[in-house]
Amino acid sequence: MDTQSAGGEMTGKGRVVMLVDNKVDGDSRVQKAAESAAAAGWDVTLLGLVRTGKGRSWKLGDAEVRLLPLKAPLAKRHAERHRSLLRRPLAYPPGPIAAYRRQWAKAWRADVATRRAALKVAPKAVGTPLFRRVEGVRLRVAGPVSNIVQRWVGLRSRHSTAAQLAGRRLRGPLDRLFTAAWTAVKGKRAWRRLEPALWDYELTYGPEIDALKPDLIHANDFRMLGVGARATVRARAAGRSVKLVWDAHEFLPGVRPWEDNAHWIPGNTAHESEYAPYADAVVTVSEGLSDLLIERHGLTERPTVVLNAPDRPADAEAHAVTRVTADGEPEPTPDLRELCGIGPDVPLIVYSGSPGPQRGLGDLVETLPKLDGVHIAFVVPNPTSAYMETLLARAAELGAGDRLHTVPYVPHWQVVRFLSAADAGCIPIHHWPNHEIALITKFFEYSHARLPLVVSDVRTMSEVTRSTGQGEVFTAEDTDDLARAIKQVLADPEPYRAVYDKPGLLDAWTWEAQAEVLDELYSTLVTDRKKSEPRP
Repeated sequence: MDTQSAGGEMTGKGRVVMLVDNKVDGDSRVQKAAESAAAAGWDVTLLGLVRTGKGRSWKLGDAEVRLLPLKAPLAKRHAERHRSLLRRPLAYPPGPIAAYRRQWAKAWRADVATRRAALKVAPKAVGTPLFRRVEGVRLRVAGPVSNIVQRWVGLRSRHSTAAQLAGRRLRGPLDRLFTAAWTAVKGKRAWRRLEPALWDYELTYGPEIDALKPDLIHANDFRMLGVGARATVRARAAGRSVKLVWDAHEFLPGVRPWEDNAHWIPGNTAHESEYAPYADAVVTVSEGLSDLLIERHGLTERPTVVLNAPDRPADAEAHAVTRVTADGEPEPTPDLRELCGIGPDVPLIVYSGSPGPQRGLGDLVETLPKLDGVHIAFVVPNPTSAYMETLLARAAELGAGDRLHTVPYVPHWQVVRFLSAADAGCIPIHHWPNHEIALITKFFEYSHARLPLVVSDVRTMSEVTRSTGQGEVFTAEDTDDLARAIKQVLADPEPYRAVYDKPGLLDAWTWEAQAEVLDELYSTLVTDRKKSEPRP
């Protein structure tokens, strides 16, 4: 039913609660979905999280954003909570005991050394002659014994450290056996043993969702699918009809997990498989991913494709004027070249997006010595991260440290204008299942910035790039071929840019077009729900 004010006046199409397992900043798809849905007349609350500190809230257009503080005690692995006799039988139990024992052994050794010295330099202060003779005997024994004890404690401490590390990595044969056993016994429910940290998300988000009493829940990606499904079940059990939209951003079995361990993929895919049937509609980012989801989950209806497209550039520029600073002034778009400290005539290649070895940023760095005078800008969430520092150090080793720049993200409505200052946009990603099946966000952002593209030969993006003629394709992980492609687009960029003048090419690659698809889906689901509700 429509959302009502306190006086009963209709104020919107319905209440939508969007769920995402991040801090919202930097997630342009989620931000645009929330803002555009609110602009279309939905009462939108977007729930995200913070992993440290207190939660906060703000407005994103007419949508409300709330960040919830995530408490994650269930994220601690078994080895971090219990002693592992099979993994490292000599290890101390988890906790402070290993540090205590090491310090205690050091203190004993220091005491023995001090007492020995005191017998030599201040015997009368030690005690009577008889006591000194007894003390001397004790110290002759205590010296080697304390040394042995210290070595033993050190050995056990090293075993403790190794056990904790192995327990967090979960890569060993015991971990694989544990995974196989629980998967065989519990099937789709095995995630409760393999990834119990998923309950931490449930306990953080669940009460907030229940209090909001949504008409529709939009769950982004696999962790939030379970949270949204359980909230939907609770609402329906309480007599309220709620619709669940699952927005699958990636093909989970093809993800390279941030935790490369034996539990992560099996646990999270089991969780996804258990709750996928609860979704009333599935949204995803490409037709290729739609095919995989249909096959994996036996979906009876084809997922709705909502591309990771940017705001229409002209509209984005007009919209940006309405964004004001605390002083009430229009919020300016930063100048990419100014942040890099270079002038307008310096060749500049840009990569914009999340960093990582599988995304090919290291390959771009390795091409710098082959690209005389060319600068590269990495637009990333955290320009000072350890990984970015590693890339900067490598560029310095190659003698090109002054030609690599790391700069922070800008708000999603500024991205296109920000990137347009570059001469070409690069997507050097490696061959991973999820990289093959979709046109990713930066592809659309570069296109609307009218940049010539340099993309690796991952299937979907290379096919589109070749068919449109908007860039060059190179062999993934081949730095010589990457350098060749960059030189080619820089030598004559105009033919690539001219492709964007083709009528209709960019029109479908806008968020405005995708927002209409999402709004229509919401409206259909809520209308179907209203038709199915019994009349009073």
